[in-house]
Parts: sequence; structure tokens; C-alpha cells
Amino acid sequence: MGGRTKTKRLSQAMTFIILFGVVSLFSDMTHEGASSIRGAYLSLLGASAGTIGFVSGLGELIGYSMRYVFGRITDRTKRYWPMTIAGYILDVLAVPALALVGEHGWLAACALLVVQRMGKAIKKPAKDTIMSFAASQEGAGKSFGIQEVLDQTGAFLGPVLLYLVMLVKTDGTAFQVYSACFAVLAVPGAITIVLLLVTKRWFPDPERFEPSPKEYVPFKLKKEFICYIAGISLFAFGFIDYSIIIMHISRTYAGLASGLAETSSLVNGGTLPLLYAGAMLVDAVAALAFGLMYDKKGVRALVWSTAISAPFAAFVFAGRSVPMVLAGVALWGVGMGAQESILKAAVTGMVPKGSRATGYGIFECAFGVGWFLGSWLLGALYDRSIPAMVCVSVAAQLAAIPFYIASQIETARRK
Repeated sequence: MGGRTKTKRLSQAMTFIILFGVVSLFSDMTHEGASSIRGAYLSLLGASAGTIGFVSGLGELIGYSMRYVFGRITDRTKRYWPMTIAGYILDVLAVPALALVGEHGWLAACALLVVQRMGKAIKKPAKDTIMSFAASQEGAGKSFGIQEVLDQTGAFLGPVLLYLVMLVKTDGTAFQVYSACFAVLAVPGAITIVLLLVTKRWFPDPERFEPSPKEYVPFKLKKEFICYIAGISLFAFGFIDYSIIIMHISRTYAGLASGLAETSSLVNGGTLPLLYAGAMLVDAVAALAFGLMYDKKGVRALVWSTAISAPFAAFVFAGRSVPMVLAGVALWGVGMGAQESILKAAVTGMVPKGSRATGYGIFECAFGVGWFLGSWLLGALYDRSIPAMVCVSVAAQLAAIPFYIASQIETARRK
């Protein structure tokens, strides 16, 4: 009896997952903080809705399509940490550099956004593969869900930080305020790199978390994976980029576009970052909830999340009240949460360890192509017919559900 109590210590794998998640927290503070004002900033610099949609989609296309290339390189070299570190450095440096563009420098700003996406392309296959090694011990859905919670904690804190900057800096023009916001984001960017190097020092060989198969298992495009890729491509096509959402809200509700605004006490230029922060909180809760559901129900969790989030465009763009807009942004957050947790977790179960970075690269490439084409079309439709844009968005996301179900059925049949 001796008063001794047993305490359950975190496993090495879970310690790594949490520490790596904290790295993502500060990284997301940087680039998601930027995302909260990116659309409004580009609009302020003179970019049209079609241009914002095109650039957002182009950035995603480059950022996602190149992941296949870097995934193949990562699988061949097995240099997971160097690829991850190089990508992070490029990612977090491009964001504060937005403070250096001129008042009409939307072209330079667009170029920096593409550079930032290239950084993500370099790091993501290696980063997700490293995470999958540890997740194999703790449950893929739970592990990626925990990481997404930490991600979105940073995605919440980033916009809140910018909101505070906007409260403090009241003596400049709108352009000067936005520039100050991007400059402040250099602080969490620097913390990201320091913590990443600490994580590498503590866990230099993350491959050891997942035992290698006795025999080499070559990567093949199985039917279940093909169905899954088709589904996530349709989902990405219909999922409207937040740059277009925030541009619409800033024009319609926040008084940022002269002559177009219906000003609201709940939504104004200073509270735009908080709106994104709220979406990120919903994202975090949804990621963990659907991640845990994935460990029990498989891809069916993705069916439920897609069905719930698909109507977000109707609330944001067809609604004419602030409560409807807030509901739409919350549903958008549900979709993002599922996208960042379940989508990655599913790849872990479909692709063997030795070629997983390639599998992630194919997955992310297909997702990026769908995102680019959708962002371009939906951005162009916004300038011509908002009801048509809403219909295309909702229909494309719902069309993904049969492919998710087919993937689940094929997985069950194979097992």
C-alpha cells in the first residue's frame, strides 16, 4: 500500500505526435493568420474576384501537384527530415515577406503566395509520412486528429494575433495595417523553425515507430485507392477557397469595398480575422471527432462529414444575414477539419510503408488539381452568377460521397 500511485506515461510515439503538432501549431499561426486576411488584402491591392480565385487555385495546384514529385524523391532518398525542414523554412519565410509588397503590388503578393505553397509541397509528403509512422502505433484517425487540433489551435491564435495588431495599429491606412500584420507573423514563423530542429534532435529516426514489413510491398494503384482519389478530387473541386469567402464577406458586410457594403456590428474590417479564427476552432473539434470516428467506422466518417459540410456555400453566399454567414463559415470549418484529418488517415491504411510518401504525393496531387480547377471556375462564376457558383459547389461535394462508399466497399471486400 505504501502510498505509491501509478501514472501512465505518454508513449514515445504519442510524445512525438504532440511535439510535432506543436510545431504545426506555430506554423499554422503564421500561414493561417495570413489566410484570414489574404483575400481582403489582395482585393485591397487591386485584384479581382476572378484573379483571387485563379491565384488561390494556382497556388494549390502547384502546392499539391508538386507533392507527387517530392513524395517520389522522399521515398527514394528516405531523407524525411531534410525535406521537411527545407519545406518549412520556405513556407514560413514567404508569409512575412508579404509586408514588403507595395500598395499596388498584388502581382508580387500573388507570387509570394505561390512560393509559400511550394514550401508546403516540399514538406507535406515527408511530414505526413513521418506522422504516419507514429500514427501506426496510436491509431491513424486519433493521431492525425490530435495533430489537427494542435494545427487549428495555431490557426485560431494566428487570426486572433492579427486582430490584436489591428486594435493597436489605428493610425495608418488599411494597407499599412495589413503590412504590419504580415510583419508580426515573422515571430511564430521563427518559433516554428526552432521547435522543428528540437523535434529532429529528439527524434532523429521516426521510421522506427512502425516496423518494416518482412517483404518489400510495391505500391500499386488499387481500386479502393482510385475510388478514394476520385472522391477527394470532387470534394476539392467543390470546396470554395476561403480567400473568395472572406472577399465576399468583406465586400458585403464589412465595408471594405466602397458602395457595396451593408455594414454590420458583428462583421467589420477589424473582426475579419476573428471570423476565420472561429472557423478554425470548429475545424479543430471536427478533426478530432471525425478522426476518432474514422478509427471505428473507416471512410464512412468522411461520408458523414461531407454531407454535413457541403451546404456551407448556400449559407455564406445565398444568405443575406450575419447569422447565416456565421453558420456557413462554421460548416466550412467542419469540411476543413475532415479534410485535414480523415483524408490523411485513410492514405495510411491504403499505402504500404515503403512507398507511403509517393501515395501521399498522388493523393495530394489529385486533390490540388481538383482544388485549382474548382477555385478557378468558382471564382469566375462569382463575378457572373453567385447562385450558379453555389449549385456547382454543393453538387460537386455531394458527388464525392458515392466514391467514398465504393472505396469502403472495395476495402472490405479485399480484407
